[in-house]
This record gives sequence, structure tokens and C-alpha cells, in this order.
Amino acid sequence: MSVDDLKAAVTPITEHIAGKPLNAELDAELNRVFPPGSAAFEALAAACRTGMDEGWLGEREHGGVRFGRPIKPGPETAGFSVDVVRYKDLAGPHHGHPKGEIDFILPIDETAAFDGRGAGWLVYEAGTEHHPTISGGEAIVLYLLPDGEIAFTKR
Repeated sequence: MSVDDLKAAVTPITEHIAGKPLNAELDAELNRVFPPGSAAFEALAAACRTGMDEGWLGEREHGGVRFGRPIKPGPETAGFSVDVVRYKDLAGPHHGHPKGEIDFILPIDETAAFDGRGAGWLVYEAGTEHHPTISGGEAIVLYLLPDGEIAFTKR
């Protein structure tokens, strides 16, 4: 697998959400249309797992957290960047979402949760902020950021 395979797996999702507001309705829609077990969810999960195992995904590491931005925002992904992070039982750096954030949650450990959610999707509206937190084990989280925008803070 390669970054091209990851892009191929994420593109049907970004095409589906292109132009839609990032809100609770989109959160419910993603979990309904692309739930765990669906072909699209599992293709993206396989690309994330394989990429981490092979080392081309999450090529940076700090304090036990592997991360990277393998895909910059562009027309192929409807203007979304793709960031992927793998971590365990940790609160990440506080940040805000100027245009929102869509999270694809892939637990490695069955009990792992991201901001309280297990496998699936989580959508943050524009203007929200948080400490991204993995609890209950290890997980991979793929972040879709409109125009790649994220605002790290000092909280």
C-alpha cells in the first residue's frame, strides 16, 4: 500500500461530504452511510493499519505518538487535508477548528475511544476546540481538516 491507496480510500468519503456543513447532521450521516463494517470504512481502516505497520503513515514520532499529514488539501480530496495519528491513553495538544474537523476513529484496542467515541466518525463544527484524547487503549485517528486548517493553542 501507499499514500495513493490511502487517497483512493478517502476520496469516496470526501466526495460525499464536499460542500456540506460540518455539524451534528453530518456526524450522523457519516456514521449511517460509512459505518464500521461497510466497504468504505474497512478500506480506509486497512489503508491506515497497513500504512502505520509499513511506516509510510505516521512517519513522525514524539513521546510515543506517531503522526503525519500524508495528504495536503486539494481538489482530489474536496479541499480536505488528511492527518493520521496513532496514540494510546493520552490527551493530545489543545487546538481549535477554524473550519471544523472530521475524525475517523479506528480503535486498535477494542476498548479504545477517541473523545469518548469508539469506532466510527466524529464531527466538530467550526469554532470548536479540544484536547484530542484517546482513552481505554490505543487507536488510530484520521483527521479531515477543511483547507488543512488547525489552530494549536497553549492551553
